[in-house]
Amino acid sequence: MNRRVGYTLLAGMAAVVVLISAAIFAGFGGDRGTPGSAPYAPHPPAAPAASGRWVGTWSAAAASAEPGTKDGYAQMSIRNVVHTSVGGTGARIQLSNLFGTRPLTFSHASLALAAGAPGGPTAVAGTMRRLSFGGKPSVTIPIGGQVTSDPVRLAVPGDADLLVTTYSPAPSGPATYHPYARQTSYLARGDRTEDATGTAYTEQSPYWRYLTGVDVWSTRARGAVVAIGDSITDGITSTPGANHRWTDFLAARLRDEPGAPRYGVLNEGISGNRLLINGSRYSPTNGPSALARLDRDALSRAGVQAVVVEIGLNDLFKSPRQLDPDKVVAGMRRLVREAHARGVRVIGSTLTPFGAHRGYSHRLNAVRERVNRVIRSGSVYDDVIDFDAALRDPDQPEQLRPAYDSGDHLHPSDRGYRAMADAVDLDHLKKRVPAAL
Repeated sequence: MNRRVGYTLLAGMAAVVVLISAAIFAGFGGDRGTPGSAPYAPHPPAAPAASGRWVGTWSAAAASAEPGTKDGYAQMSIRNVVHTSVGGTGARIQLSNLFGTRPLTFSHASLALAAGAPGGPTAVAGTMRRLSFGGKPSVTIPIGGQVTSDPVRLAVPGDADLLVTTYSPAPSGPATYHPYARQTSYLARGDRTEDATGTAYTEQSPYWRYLTGVDVWSTRARGAVVAIGDSITDGITSTPGANHRWTDFLAARLRDEPGAPRYGVLNEGISGNRLLINGSRYSPTNGPSALARLDRDALSRAGVQAVVVEIGLNDLFKSPRQLDPDKVVAGMRRLVREAHARGVRVIGSTLTPFGAHRGYSHRLNAVRERVNRVIRSGSVYDDVIDFDAALRDPDQPEQLRPAYDSGDHLHPSDRGYRAMADAVDLDHLKKRVPAAL
């Protein structure tokens, strides 16, 4: 009798696993094709749900409403070019209307691999995939809202460019955008969403619009690390189109180094961003504060295992200035508490040198050094990355090393961004969250 019950329970558990697996892949489209592309390959039968997971491969923070776009991009196709950090066998995207003032409708969206390097508007043959939302080709995002597409089956490499294209048929209000992409994207008149040749995309743009994330279904990646920060994390002085932000160099280490955790790397930097105070009407592109956007931009990302925090200099620089180091540190500790409540560990960086920058003063540097002493003491973050030590000039430690200086004495050069990535202890990314600091 007990043996029969045991067999029944095992059979029931096996059925549940199969049902979960089927549900996860139901949105992959079976053998349904799209014009100009190969049919989606059906998922192998009875694959266990535990064989893979959704992991973030790319992200960008919604910074503000794009100036001069009160009617959005009606009857235009926007082709965002983004770079992956890990690969997978399927993908889905996130779209945002965070700063919109009207509901935003997309009637058509697609995903493809970009042909050539750096990514232009042309798709690799056979990779164009039509996206759906809840099984429908169109979606309307409410004011302040966001949406995730249904997954599509697509072999997505790590370290590759993707084309994510959206088409809006009608005026929709200001576009939610990320202004410092360091990547060229494209626009075309009319619905050119599944135009694989890219010939209609004659207008170039340095922005990312509406798109805030791409996830992949991966059997290799074990999660993602999210970097939240300011212009230094945004990579504002890195070479455009080269993927030389410090987060890109970190992604390469995680892909290539033996024993490294196989994590996606998500960049949630916003130029001008502050820890404590939101951007104002005088500096709207500075975005919501790191504390205000922590949950949306970091903790809710697919597969997040750790958050790296690089922020604080703008709290010293920008009016109203925060010159009390205790308040800056208190904000950092609050950020850590919120992450711990979600089971995510936090690695924090020291504030980097800015001597000889036009905003430099001995008083501001003294505040920076006091904050850094507390960070180095181990009483703020789970672990510390000493970006200050990695970048500073040994002979003039209040300044960047000349080879690591982009020229403005605040933001690193490509070599400086690489040095930042090299300063990350990869073992810190895979530790568990401590019970208490």
